[in-house]
Amino acid sequence: METKSYENFPAGIVLLSSSVAIALYALGTLILGRLGALFAVLYLLYALWIEVSVLRKSCVHCYYYGKVCGLGKGKLCAWLFKQGDPRQFIEREVSWREILPDMLVLGFPLIGGIVSLIADFSWSLVGLLALMIALSFGGNSLVRGSFACKYCKQRELGCPAQQLFDK
Repeated sequence: METKSYENFPAGIVLLSSSVAIALYALGTLILGRLGALFAVLYLLYALWIEVSVLRKSCVHCYYYGKVCGLGKGKLCAWLFKQGDPRQFIEREVSWREILPDMLVLGFPLIGGIVSLIADFSWSLVGLLALMIALSFGGNSLVRGSFACKYCKQRELGCPAQQLFDK
């Protein structure tokens, strides 16, 4: 049986995927905030930069530009940027090196959390770190594997992220 893709994703999927992303940013901010407000602010600015970079480099070329995508970025992208060339999305090759900045959204709080634990051990911080790791891997995997990517029209047309993760 062939999986059907969505022309516009249901609001529930967008809400779920957005909630996971917002929860991860909130956890990262809480964890780094233990090192000081400056670290929390810098982290939020970094997360914003990552989100804008994804919109500017990928979403402008995506099939879901101007539409409701599974991650909730298609319409937002259309409000902020001009549409790009859909062929650039399909032809783009993504490497692990290129997605390293995205992975640092988890990496910075992990490093900051470990530093905080060494300085002043706290079970609540251990819990925050565990929750962040679980959401980063389990939450993102569930959202993308079962809801967003599974029903994505761009995946059918060609997605460099899928090609990278399927290797």
